[in-house]
Amino acid sequence: MPSRVIVLGAGFGGLELATLLSENFGGGIDVLLIDRSDTFVFGFSKLDVMFGRLAPAEIRIPYREAVKPGVRFLQSTVEAIDPAARRVVTGDGTFEADVLVVALGADLDPAATPGLVEGGNEFYSVPGALALREVLPRFERGAVIVGVTGKTFKCPPAPSEAALLLHDYLTARERRAATEIALVMPFGTPIPPSPDSSRAILAAFAERGITFVKDNLVQALDPGRKVAVLSDGTEMPYDLFLGVPVHRVPQVVIESGLATGPYGWVPVNKKTLETSFPGVYAIGDVNGVGTPKAGVFAEGAARIVAAAITAQLRGGPAPEAYQGAGSCYLEFGAGQVARVDVNFLGGPKPTGAFQNPSAALRAEKAEFAASRLQRWFGR
Repeated sequence: MPSRVIVLGAGFGGLELATLLSENFGGGIDVLLIDRSDTFVFGFSKLDVMFGRLAPAEIRIPYREAVKPGVRFLQSTVEAIDPAARRVVTGDGTFEADVLVVALGADLDPAATPGLVEGGNEFYSVPGALALREVLPRFERGAVIVGVTGKTFKCPPAPSEAALLLHDYLTARERRAATEIALVMPFGTPIPPSPDSSRAILAAFAERGITFVKDNLVQALDPGRKVAVLSDGTEMPYDLFLGVPVHRVPQVVIESGLATGPYGWVPVNKKTLETSFPGVYAIGDVNGVGTPKAGVFAEGAARIVAAAITAQLRGGPAPEAYQGAGSCYLEFGAGQVARVDVNFLGGPKPTGAFQNPSAALRAEKAEFAASRLQRWFGR
């Protein structure tokens, strides 16, 4: 019988792992890919929806198109995980694996920030982006805060991108002169591992009149007074709040014992991505390996785990250690995209090389997305 690999979560990590195992073994392996959703969405496409650049239907790719030898997709909710037995309980039955890979990502918790649900907006979920698609055209004047509410969040460049794209959006509507834009971030610079990237973003902010509030979190909103309360105790007035919600470990992962609490990301061996349970791996946003929570790092982790499974089944050498390397594209507005190439685990400290914004890199970003759609979905 083929070895069974169960992959929980069909994001960048889950899709890449299933694809690699199919390429390596074809029908000689049994990969069960489980996700509660029926469609895949690129994280960066939420900004496209929010600002009206793409229709909602254009960003959803049905998982039924991810048909590959040796891979089955199951749309179901994971209800329990037993990592010692490598057993998973779902709404559609119980399954046991030879290898279990947890790639369930990070959950959003807007309610963890007092006042956010009642008096603000979030743009990190598809429903949040869809809601803002209706809110933004009605915004005429006043102060806008793009605010981060937790220290750990997906795609660290995204809040900066949102501020820059909002500038373009309001300029096109001839409302920029009547508005103010501020970005509240928990870092001293927009992208700490890459000083060149941070300098370029801060220069773009200065040119566009965007205020950067560093080393702060938005701890609460007071909808009655229309103020955001920051972690240093100061208050900022707002007329429109665009929030990055608190991120937390999925509850089912906490209950499994793989994580210690809502913010105790799953500990793994940094070289192999294996948890303390033999044959159980955690990749992507759910783990605490020390890389940013972004799809490109989940994809890189999937390659390491795929190589480990292949070596285990075929008796080959163990894969090289995970480097925590990847490239992130940064929307600068005005049709320009930059790129930062970062490496978090391959040296004594994280490093990042910056490529200046250009139309050519916008085309490269589009090709990056297209290549994944072709690889994972045959598009």
